[in-house]
Amino acid sequence: MTPRNLMPLALMLASTFLFTAEDPIVPPPKDQDPTVAERGYFDTVPRAWNDFHKLFLERAKQGSIDLLFLGDSLLQGWGDVAQKDLWKTNFDSYKSANFSIGGDRTQQVLWRIANGELDGLTPKVLVLQIGSNNLWTHDAPEKIAEGTKKIVEAIRAKLPKTNVLVLGLIPSQKSSTDPIRGKIKQINAITSKLAEGTSVRFLDISAKFIEPNGSIDLEKDLFQPDCVHLKTKGYEAWATTVKPIIVEMMK
Repeated sequence: MTPRNLMPLALMLASTFLFTAEDPIVPPPKDQDPTVAERGYFDTVPRAWNDFHKLFLERAKQGSIDLLFLGDSLLQGWGDVAQKDLWKTNFDSYKSANFSIGGDRTQQVLWRIANGELDGLTPKVLVLQIGSNNLWTHDAPEKIAEGTKKIVEAIRAKLPKTNVLVLGLIPSQKSSTDPIRGKIKQINAITSKLAEGTSVRFLDISAKFIEPNGSIDLEKDLFQPDCVHLKTKGYEAWATTVKPIIVEMMK
C-alpha cells in the first residue's frame, strides 16, 4: 500500500527534527519477516519515518489518551485535511490520538511498540489495522496473520487494561477474483481467532466497501482510484461501522 499524502507531512516532520540527535537511517533489509520487529524507512525522505516515531513518542509523554489508533495509511488517512471534520465529529471527544504511518507493515508496528510508543499510556481502547502493506511484499497470509498476533500480544503486555479492537483488512483491488482478495480472506479468517472476550475483539468491515458480487464500485466514491486507499465517503462508511463498537468498548 503506497503511503497516501505522506510526503508533505513527512517533509514537515523532517524539518521539525532536523537538529535532533541522529538515528540509524539505512535502507532496511530486503527480506523481512512479518513477525520480527524492523525499523521503517522512506526512500524519498529517509529521515521521515524516524521523525514520525519521535512525534509519537512526544505525544505519548503528554499522556491523556483514551482512544488510540495504531496502524498504516488506512488509519493515518484519518489525519488528512479531508477527514478533519469527520474525525472531530466522531473521535475528538474521546481524547484520541493516531499513531499510524503510511507504508508500515506488521514488523514496523512491532518495532514501534518495542521502542516506546505505548510506554506510559493507559488508553481505554486501541484500534489496530495493519497487514495490508505486507501483501505488496508478497508475504504469506499465515506470516502476516502471525505478525498481527504478535502485535496484539505486545499491546496486551504493554497495556494490560486496554481493550483492543483488531480490524480485518478491507478489500483492495477492483475485482473479487484478484489473487490479493483471496489472501485478504485468509488473513482475516486467521486473525479473527485473536478475539477473546471483551479485551480483544475482531471486526471485519469488508461488506461496507464492496458490491454484492464482491467488486469495488469506484463511482460510489468510497475508494481512491488505486482501489486501496479510502476517500472521505469511505471514512464515513468506516466510522459508521466501527464507531459503535469503539463506544461499546470504551465503557
